[in-house]
Amino acid sequence: LIAVITFLLLARAFRSLLLPLKAVILNIVSVAAAWGVLVLVWQYGFGSQAIWGIQSTGAITFWIPLMVFAFLFGLSMDYEVFILSRVREEYDNDGSTNGAVITGIGRTGRLVTSAALILFCAFVALSSSPGTDIKVMGTGLGAGILLDATVVRMLLVPALVSLFGRWNWYLPSLPARLLFVRPSLPHKELAAEAS
Repeated sequence: LIAVITFLLLARAFRSLLLPLKAVILNIVSVAAAWGVLVLVWQYGFGSQAIWGIQSTGAITFWIPLMVFAFLFGLSMDYEVFILSRVREEYDNDGSTNGAVITGIGRTGRLVTSAALILFCAFVALSSSPGTDIKVMGTGLGAGILLDATVVRMLLVPALVSLFGRWNWYLPSLPARLLFVRPSLPHKELAAEAS
């Protein structure tokens, strides 16, 4: 349900079908990576003894994956919207997908990375608390935000937007009417291809 609502809101905001689909999938990848770190470090014990002096827990408390999902999905989507808003603005100005990606990431990358590093430090501090459950949650959030801001937002997002080219900006008339926005067709790239 959250993914569907997110998809619809992003489709309306960016007037695109592909960008919101990519955003939802990459956010789920970020959350899954954080869950993987939780399982690796705490359930199987790779690092929990060395870093925190605690044996592997053998299991993750039931509410921690849910909390990690809620925090990371929201933060990841915030970073995605911030980056893609700038990329869409640049694309609307000059019509070049690659130029929009370069300028958009160039203008937002440092800010997103700085914000993620601040949050990472806060989550590392959280993982140094005395309670094991809070340590586990801090570990998942710290790893998730670090992976999301570096691997996903600074590598995968620009690569996929560049790879998909003109299809990033396509919103046919029927979905556009359902979303109460005007259709979006790739302008210069589509015109060049049509001729």
